[in-house]
Amino acid sequence: MLWIKAVHIMAMVAWFAGLFYLPRLYVYHAQGPGAETADYFRNMERRLYRGIMTPSMVVTVVLGLWLWFSYWTAAGWWLHAKVALVVVLLAYHFYLGHLRQIFAAEANTRGERFYRALNEFPTLLLIAIILLVELKPGA
Repeated sequence: MLWIKAVHIMAMVAWFAGLFYLPRLYVYHAQGPGAETADYFRNMERRLYRGIMTPSMVVTVVLGLWLWFSYWTAAGWWLHAKVALVVVLLAYHFYLGHLRQIFAAEANTRGERFYRALNEFPTLLLIAIILLVELKPGA
């Protein structure tokens, strides 16, 4: 079971790395680069989302569910709160994918400030999830 937990944590770290970096790419992309640079950003965004973030997300969620159902009887309300935050994180992930499609279609209408603010959201979720897992309030 420790191997499952270790791989779950490694996948989560890779997923969060993408969740932190993709909105930063959107900041730079929204600053209005030239056509050649915009193509470069679109390619980086696609590779990050499809090649790193989404596979890492799948591994994180599958192994997280495995761990959840393995520890079902020992879990307190903290685990249900963590799962709720992960659901919010999944929605954020897919929203970033939606924004990637907007950039790919060259239809972005938002400025860099929007993406800078969006970039802070996963940090708040990460802090809350780590605190819930490590402190296990109510357990």
